[in-house]
Amino acid sequence: MPRTVMALMLREMATTYGRSAGGYIWAVLEPVLGVALLSVLFSMALRNPGLGSNFPLFYATGYLPFAMFNDLANKTATSIRFSRPFLAYPSVTFIDALIARVVLNVLTHIAVIAIVFGGIFIIFQLPGPVAMAPVFEALLLVALLGTGVGTLNCYLMTTFPIWERVWQILTRPLFLISGIFFLYDMMPPKAQDLLWYNPLIHCTGLMRRGFYPTYEASYINQGYVIAISLILLLAGLALLERNHKKLLER
Repeated sequence: MPRTVMALMLREMATTYGRSAGGYIWAVLEPVLGVALLSVLFSMALRNPGLGSNFPLFYATGYLPFAMFNDLANKTATSIRFSRPFLAYPSVTFIDALIARVVLNVLTHIAVIAIVFGGIFIIFQLPGPVAMAPVFEALLLVALLGTGVGTLNCYLMTTFPIWERVWQILTRPLFLISGIFFLYDMMPPKAQDLLWYNPLIHCTGLMRRGFYPTYEASYINQGYVIAISLILLLAGLALLERNHKKLLER
């Protein structure tokens, strides 16, 4: 199994990022440009961000976890479609395809996040230290949530192709309601009651707790995110285990 997973990871690296350094450079440039655009736009309208005084750091702590979740969920959802030629071999299972995509994309995003935050701290000469425990915990929750959502969608999108379009439409508001631009604590009580059920807002809050020592983010509930993630993951695995042979024939 480890050799199979590694082979699938190497194939995806060559396919997604290419055999040159250009693909990996773009993997870093994309979030950098996203954070830079948000920082420029909001710095023209606001005197200070929601926390601290550095716009790039504030928006990076919200945008990067969201980008990791979104990419991981989408890549995991297309695992069977991406590795279909290899799943015809008895030694390759859909679990191998899922693990390969999850591991590669999680490691890629962690590397990108480390580079982006490192660059922000060096360029703007920000004081440290960063509380790494909440940061790692936030990344772990994002990875678990993205894997759970992606695994269930792997079955749904392969079985019902229209679901991919529907999912894209349903999740477009996530960019606006996941705490990238604002703090949960600053929203009206009625909005908080609804936003609390978005697991991503717990992840961005936890990430910001690591970078801002005075930010308590008392609303965070890690158990809720873990429960949602595991329910989706187990449901997706059960459906794939029962129907993966039929899915390969589509």
